[in-house]
Amino acid sequence: MIKTTANQTVTQLLSNAKEAQAIYRTFTQEQVDKIVQTVSVQLSAVAAELAEVAHLETGFGNIADKIIKNKFAAEAVYSSIKAVATVGEIARDEKAKTIDIAIPMGIIAGLIPSTNPTSTVIYKALIALKTRNAMIFSPHPKALQAIIKATHYVERAAVSAGAPAGLIQVISEPSIAATTELMRAPETALILATGGEAMVKAAYQSGTPAIGVGQGNAPAYIEQSANVTTAVATIIRSKTFDYGTICASEQSIVVDKAIKSAVLTELQKQGAYILTRSQAHQLARFIMKETGGMNPAFVGQPVATIARLSGLTIPVGTKVLVSEERIETIGKNAYSCEKLMPVLGMYTVNSWEEGVATCNALLGNEGAGHTAILHSTNEAYILDFGLQIDASRILINTFGSLGAIGASTSLLPSLTLGCGAVGGSSTTDNVSVMNLLNIKRLAYGQ
Repeated sequence: MIKTTANQTVTQLLSNAKEAQAIYRTFTQEQVDKIVQTVSVQLSAVAAELAEVAHLETGFGNIADKIIKNKFAAEAVYSSIKAVATVGEIARDEKAKTIDIAIPMGIIAGLIPSTNPTSTVIYKALIALKTRNAMIFSPHPKALQAIIKATHYVERAAVSAGAPAGLIQVISEPSIAATTELMRAPETALILATGGEAMVKAAYQSGTPAIGVGQGNAPAYIEQSANVTTAVATIIRSKTFDYGTICASEQSIVVDKAIKSAVLTELQKQGAYILTRSQAHQLARFIMKETGGMNPAFVGQPVATIARLSGLTIPVGTKVLVSEERIETIGKNAYSCEKLMPVLGMYTVNSWEEGVATCNALLGNEGAGHTAILHSTNEAYILDFGLQIDASRILINTFGSLGAIGASTSLLPSLTLGCGAVGGSSTTDNVSVMNLLNIKRLAYGQ
């Protein structure tokens, strides 16, 4: 196994990866599948250990939910790709007389965030290995040791199953300069960027092909035909999962005026606290930085910690903080932005049309093209929501956080969620193996 040290430069990592990938691209589907299965099994076995390391280092989220995310990456992602053909001929159309032939891209630069560090390493490594690519991780400094440990386990598992050493590596001393060098290197075939807006933007500006994802700011619309009790329970569970660190988690509730009272009652019954105006103003001063963006001290924290840091007095056991906001304040305060913490804005609308417009206004403020959620039993409205909403993942009567990544829906299991052109991304896909392959097409004359 190749370990990175302080002396190893990006140039050395690229050299290692190039040599390993040149060998690996000759492997058969059977050999590849054995390696991918081994990594899945061995990384699932250390899911708890990696969750503890990630939580200890970053302070984000909670261990129980991080274990679920690690197992999702190791097991659900693997299950979704294990039967997919990724070597040589992968499809044949006898009528059209075409044959699709898969070839690996080469070396992929994988940018890893601090919010979901170990699960993202597992997921990206699995789809890279399945497609006979090498992967070099550029870790977020706040989660460096967790990312290094996860990479070590992946590399060890892959080598134990017959992979050449050097396929999965990590920059051990991360810096903007090192990441920039990796992204711009001619040996890098593709950048798979999951992280902050600035880093994703830099990936697209690097001159290297890139798949990046934008911010999430998912609105959850509770339309008046919805089962209010179930909708509220779903939103609270989703928003508190790993204390809101999945970017597809709900950021705002949009509710029809006719059921507002019932929704507020149910929110309080199920553990939400409705902030007073003075409390909402006080909290808003803390959850976002003056220069823009979330306050990292509040990201992935339980409500008790958020209340303590912002000087709020709230009931013990509160799960989520909710601030009622006016539609005209969208774009003018923190509650209409992405908040990776158990804090929600709430907007009341007078009609279906206003509800749809409000969801799109929230997405237009931040999170365009990412995710939106609708709670409804009205099939006509459900289809109309899909037609009108500016999101790539439109989830119906399910969790935003788990639904978008494919854990509570039939969407492709993934921890990199494309936002399409409207969100500044090159794809609307839940990114997986087919995004990491080049396809040659053999076509007969008619």
